[in-house]
Amino acid sequence: MIHDTSDPAQPPDQPAQTALPQEPAPRNLRGQDVDPASIASDEDEEARLPEQEDESAEPAGEGTLAVGRAAIERAVKLAPTSPGVYRMLNAANDVLYVGKAKSVKKRLASYARPTGQVARIARMIAATVNVEVISTATETEALLLEANLIKQLRPRFNVQLRDDKSFPYILITGDHWAPQILKHRGAQTRPGRYFGPFASVGAVNRTITALQRAFLVRSCSDSFFESRTRPCLLYQIKRCSGPCTGEIDFPGYTELVREANEFLSGRSRLVKQELAGEMEKASHELEFERAALYRDRLAALSAIQSQQGINPRTVEEADVFAIHQEGGYSCVEVFFFRTGQNWGNRAYFPRADKAMPPEEVLGSFLAQFYDDKPPPKLILLSHRVDDQELLSEALGVKAGHKVEVSTPQRGEKKDLVAHALTNAREALGRKLADTATQTRLLEGLSNVLGLPRVPKRIEVYDNSHIMGTNAVGAMIVAGPEGFLKNQYRKFNIKSEGLTPGDDYAMMREVLERRFKRLLSNAADDKKDKDDDAVPQWPDLVIIDGGQGQLNAAREIFTGLNLTDVSLIAVAKGPDRDAGRETLFMPDRPSIKLEPRDPVLYFIQRLRDEAHRFVIGSHRKLRKKDIREAGLQEIPGIGPSRKRALLHHFGTLKEIERASVADLGKVPGVSAESARKIFDFFHPGSS
Repeated sequence: MIHDTSDPAQPPDQPAQTALPQEPAPRNLRGQDVDPASIASDEDEEARLPEQEDESAEPAGEGTLAVGRAAIERAVKLAPTSPGVYRMLNAANDVLYVGKAKSVKKRLASYARPTGQVARIARMIAATVNVEVISTATETEALLLEANLIKQLRPRFNVQLRDDKSFPYILITGDHWAPQILKHRGAQTRPGRYFGPFASVGAVNRTITALQRAFLVRSCSDSFFESRTRPCLLYQIKRCSGPCTGEIDFPGYTELVREANEFLSGRSRLVKQELAGEMEKASHELEFERAALYRDRLAALSAIQSQQGINPRTVEEADVFAIHQEGGYSCVEVFFFRTGQNWGNRAYFPRADKAMPPEEVLGSFLAQFYDDKPPPKLILLSHRVDDQELLSEALGVKAGHKVEVSTPQRGEKKDLVAHALTNAREALGRKLADTATQTRLLEGLSNVLGLPRVPKRIEVYDNSHIMGTNAVGAMIVAGPEGFLKNQYRKFNIKSEGLTPGDDYAMMREVLERRFKRLLSNAADDKKDKDDDAVPQWPDLVIIDGGQGQLNAAREIFTGLNLTDVSLIAVAKGPDRDAGRETLFMPDRPSIKLEPRDPVLYFIQRLRDEAHRFVIGSHRKLRKKDIREAGLQEIPGIGPSRKRALLHHFGTLKEIERASVADLGKVPGVSAESARKIFDFFHPGSS
């Protein structure tokens, strides 16, 4: 999909969103006996498999079928016969299910029938105590609203996509005389042309690098561009044409940008023919250096297309969806084809009841997938979904152009779907294997440490500093599906009375801040709601350190009356050798595991990940301090001028490189101040 927003006064069209009523957040307090499947999460669904529900189990605290039917029958009497969306709620006012219907009254009446309900629907009815209805003008509007509500409320009995990752795009800017090519995420408000989506950041970076070689379009920021007095390294290695210093004139650079836009718009064959013609012309005129330049540009274009794998001949713009189910789980593989090129694929593992057929899962998935993404002109599916024509109409309304949704039966389109289905099958197989391995490791850890239950959430804590400066603590989280990076946290150590380098006090501060927040009803925050597979409260806390760190942590746990969270400390060996770690636990003797024990490897992985994360956080903090300190040491440069310099040049390194004349162009920097700044970075140059 290509979006052109070159006119700053005309930002890209965005699909209209229906205003939704604010739903009160569930208040699932620590210690309550609640069904974890009814609690929402912000976790990226690509990173894990969902926990499936046991159909034979009767949910705790929920009513009977008779009570649920009675509540639905009361709602039927007041329900409209027009299109709309309905929400089923339990006694705690949590939304159990969101559905849409052409006639809400008829759909609700079907739930009140005494027989004929599958186990999943019967459990939903039994839990229902109230039904809320929102009327819509059309069934299309109801479908769009349903998808929006499911993503917002994440009801227990709906298929849940829960994808919080935006897709990256390539942007060729339109607000500068020398357009820039760059990677873009988020709202498409900057003027220019957007090309995408791409399935991964890696695919975007590789494509941009190849496009730079092919079209020599700049990738530097505007502030960097304006401050140049000589070409940068990218010009020297032939990845930029050097418009900043006039190495190429305006018409020549405009032609390069036009070719880049043409290539990304799907006219790659025409662009390659033009370059081949120019190469032949230069060769005939014996200008071999210019011919070699065109040869290298052609090779870069070929590299882009070869990296994109399968490229269709008859499909210019399409998204391909294929679903595979196995072992009670579902995997949806999505391929993106734009301008006749494959721009990558991504696997999703939506949470859905294991009794749901693939058609039902895929249909609900599609509506949610395009809730915040522009649909292409063609969508190819491995299974025909219910309301396929309605879905096509609804997506067309969102996109502002016709959207075809089809299940191909022959030809190249069917081959594309078959290829996606193969990838879905393989992705689910890998995920099932990884999940089984992780489950065995958690069970082994529980047995070795004598834990009361197999942990569903493990939190690992570490801190980092240099002689007490830039002290930072960090928490990483792991569960049945591996590391949960969207739940990692860092803590800037800020206690005023802290002795520099006091590791025990640092650990106490981090743990106290973390668990006080949990105890103060942090579940009211959407970010802190429990997850189906990984609850918000940890079953096990691991501290990087020895007996001293364990005692510091235990002191905090005792003060906060935390008795149901297991605690261990992992101390390195005498020579800090991996494999000789000692495990310390409260009121129990320390233990050492065999060097080749898989559980020990697992603990090492957890500790090393926490160490990696905290070191990275510390380095960022230290780098920021060094940068700010470097400017503050310059006489006469206060906070305002420091901000102006960084805003103009972007980095301290660029300020160091700048000439006196360039420094004098910064707002608020006089000629005298510019000379002082230059002399600070270039002593003895005057």
